[in-house]
Amino acid sequence: MPPAAYIQANSNGRLHPADAPAIAPLNRGYLYGDAVYEVWRTHHGVLFAFAEHWTRLERSAAALHLQLPLTSAQVREQVARTAAAFRAHTGEAGDLYVRLQVTRGAGPIGLAPGLADQSDWTLLVQQAPKPPARSLRLAIPLTLRRNPAACLDPAWKTGNYLNNLLGVGEARRRGADDALFLNLAGHLTELSAASLILVEGARLVTPRLEDGLLAGITRALLLTHVAPAAGFQVEERSIFPAEVERCSEAMALSTTKNVTPVAAIDAWEWTDTPGPVSRRLQAAWEDFVRAYAAQHPELRV
Repeated sequence: MPPAAYIQANSNGRLHPADAPAIAPLNRGYLYGDAVYEVWRTHHGVLFAFAEHWTRLERSAAALHLQLPLTSAQVREQVARTAAAFRAHTGEAGDLYVRLQVTRGAGPIGLAPGLADQSDWTLLVQQAPKPPARSLRLAIPLTLRRNPAACLDPAWKTGNYLNNLLGVGEARRRGADDALFLNLAGHLTELSAASLILVEGARLVTPRLEDGLLAGITRALLLTHVAPAAGFQVEERSIFPAEVERCSEAMALSTTKNVTPVAAIDAWEWTDTPGPVSRRLQAAWEDFVRAYAAQHPELRV
């Protein structure tokens, strides 16, 4: 099996191929999406932004009153073990994608959280995805809206992704690559699994977290470190879709997409992508992750 097709799993410490059975049919992550997760990737062989992702996982688990069964040190040990098994199986020496999912566990059928026995976990390791080969085309869903924070808060990275999944499905049917969700007030929020950055004059503008979106790790690092160091002003504010027309560029940010240019949002198109700001930010991001890898040899896997 080629490296790109093989996924190494680690279920509660047991290494196995990801397509082999691993969880009980009564697992609440399977039955109800009663789970939290995080995704890391390596850059230059180093597990990137480990602490930031771990802190967000702790916040998500606390919001669900879910006990994490591993410490951060134990997770790093298990990631190294799982990555070593992946490399041994595939011979792959390049960068990796790492996903940790924690569920509340199994128990009798029923919604009450107390029916669960004990939380469990699964690690998945595979080859890191290649950057998108072209700029993305986005579609704003016509009927779906981003989950309001008062319902299922998008700030929690949980096992329930139906809202995102259905949005992507609609976007693909309309010929786009991904969905760009509005909140109930009609403001832009985020893609199905990425943050949005727009270029307006000399500034980078992005939706506020308060408008209902995940606090993306790539987003936070770019806004607080990379963009200011590259000479860009940053503004977080509520953005209506019509404002896209006065923007010269757009980008999607995520752990797996890094900084990916956007070519279109619905009928509005940017013909020259990536634009000059996108290229500067892509280069600045690469410099940032290279420096991070050099500064954190303890996170090498």
